[in-house]
Amino acid sequence: MYLDFYHLKKEPFSLSPDPSFLFISEAHKEALAHLRYGLIQKKGFVLITGEVGTGKTTLLNYLIHEIPQELKVAYISNPKLTREEFFYFLAQQFKLGPIKNKAEFIFKFIGFLEDAFKKDHNVVLIVDEVHCLDEDILEEIRLLSNLETPKSKLLNIILVGQPEFEEIINKKENRALRQRINLRYVLKPLNANETAEYIKFRLRKAGAWDVDIFNKKAINAIFRYSNGIPRLINLLADHALLTGYVKGTKIIGNKIIKECAIELGLASSIERGIHNIIPERGNRLYFLIVLLCVLVILGWIIYNTI
Repeated sequence: MYLDFYHLKKEPFSLSPDPSFLFISEAHKEALAHLRYGLIQKKGFVLITGEVGTGKTTLLNYLIHEIPQELKVAYISNPKLTREEFFYFLAQQFKLGPIKNKAEFIFKFIGFLEDAFKKDHNVVLIVDEVHCLDEDILEEIRLLSNLETPKSKLLNIILVGQPEFEEIINKKENRALRQRINLRYVLKPLNANETAEYIKFRLRKAGAWDVDIFNKKAINAIFRYSNGIPRLINLLADHALLTGYVKGTKIIGNKIIKECAIELGLASSIERGIHNIIPERGNRLYFLIVLLCVLVILGWIIYNTI
């Protein structure tokens, strides 16, 4: 609705993990460096964790997009699978053909890995939302990592999930998996400067003529309400553009951001309460008069009580 109004070619703050819209912050650079190093050096397990909305899935899509053809990738984005579904999914992703059971999968998979190794191809299993995995599937993934030569891993495994996964692998029963994770990185939210750069970057990617659609106070407010989490920045900025369009406002200010934050439940309970108490602009004079009268009455009561 607001694209023409703000001279945009596409939505700048879509929630879909489009790799072309990936803003490479310092944290993202370090996370990508860990991932690339793990793949090139065939380190086996690489673990990337981060809060909800910090851009982990977008990072994975970017990585897959830039992976050369010699890599064979299986990407599990929904890990809520039974053991049978897990092996069937891998067989389909790696084009192993039909399988009847786990034993047949292992037999075909070993042949596939050995052939890839001879051709100097890199086989990668990426598991997103790994914190949702059943522990029996997690154990099956660990056992797959046992497939190796004396000098090299035959399968690279990238695990990506929320911080609570750290609690899972720290359990005593998961110590064997924990010891196999060679590289770890925690993806942090954006800082205040990166949030401003992020907003302008996405506006530029969307074809904006002017990337200063959000003024400085608005950007500071977006950072305050989102805590630098890209998904919340997108949610708030998109809602603000729609609100600005409805109000006919070309430049988004702090007031619209606050209004949107309250509507989206991102504001504090105090701010929501104040917003509900204070009336709209047309009734503010009446509100101030009533407030003044209340203060006068309270003052009179206190004066006559003393």
